[in-house]
Amino acid sequence: MLLGSGELGKEFVIAAKRLGQFVIAVDSYANAPAQQVADGCEVINMLDGHALDAIVATHQPDIIVPEIEAIRTERFYDYEKQGIQVVPSARAANFTMNRKAIRDLAAKELGLRTAAYRYASSLEELKEAVNEIGMPCVVKPLMSSSGKGQSTIKSEEDVENAWNYSQAGKRGDIAEVIVEAFVKFHTEITLLTVTQKNGPTLFCPPIGHRQERGDYQESWQPCAMSPEHLEEAQNIAGKVTQALGGAGLWGVEFFLADEGVYFSELSPRPHDTGMVTLAGTQNLSEFELHARAVLGLPIPCIELHKIGASAVVLATEESSINQTIQYDGVELALQDANTDVRIFGKPTTRPYRRMAVALAYDHIGGNVTAVKEMAISNAKKIAISIQ
Repeated sequence: MLLGSGELGKEFVIAAKRLGQFVIAVDSYANAPAQQVADGCEVINMLDGHALDAIVATHQPDIIVPEIEAIRTERFYDYEKQGIQVVPSARAANFTMNRKAIRDLAAKELGLRTAAYRYASSLEELKEAVNEIGMPCVVKPLMSSSGKGQSTIKSEEDVENAWNYSQAGKRGDIAEVIVEAFVKFHTEITLLTVTQKNGPTLFCPPIGHRQERGDYQESWQPCAMSPEHLEEAQNIAGKVTQALGGAGLWGVEFFLADEGVYFSELSPRPHDTGMVTLAGTQNLSEFELHARAVLGLPIPCIELHKIGASAVVLATEESSINQTIQYDGVELALQDANTDVRIFGKPTTRPYRRMAVALAYDHIGGNVTAVKEMAISNAKKIAISIQ
């Protein structure tokens, strides 16, 4: 049972189906991307614990795979007691779906290098936290995804707007936010990390990415970094995933600064920046790795086969379920060699909603910057219109 059925869930369902699995895709709206390729679907409010319990009782899944944050994750502990495998584990899902839990684990329990941070549950507390942390600083809801509700405070005039934006963008009913000091970094990376039931923890080649409004715009693999910093990132990712437990693929985010690696965030599932692996950069995509790890199947190795990049295609306006979404320029985006496009099939649009991704790749030893520029250029060729 897949809880959350967006574009990442869609690719996971495809990978799981290729391994003979029967998948029920669940989301808060009908015809979500993963539901279009699953064996069955359910539409519920996953913040309603009773509704979640009801569909689990109805379908009696062997495995529950969360794909989003807005779930009553505390119910997962009971599902594990019933003998259901929760991916990666109930503990991992509960910790990582809440930025407070995962940040305190990393900074206080494991002693990892992170940005200085404070928490705030009201506008007044946010003002106090900003005074303590200093400006500029970043404000994020404890529960959100794809950058929703995230903003940067550069002056006192930004504080109230940041609070209001965080409350509009939060997932679930937790109002609390985290306030982070601004780290002077030169690169952001995702280190896809695979924990196995019967095998060692494995690491994918690092993926670089750029964000706007807290959401990724393009990613590229591999991202250049020193062997020392790569080893440091792998050690941190290994410690955090081991502390949380369970088998699956994790997206572990870091800031790279001159003085070393800063742990940022962690997702216990395929990561949006990891869509670059759909360009065939690895012997197994992040979704195939997740499926194998979840099912306890062997992953002998992770190898880099190509260099690659991804760039998002965003909607610019809002549409209703009764309108048709049209994608113009796809043929232009596919006219060059070593390019590809994935259209997610989301039934509605809204400004800045991620609707598709353009991919580009080249042989190992090629120019990563050129591949990234090709992906960005092709993404710009695709225009979304509402009919």
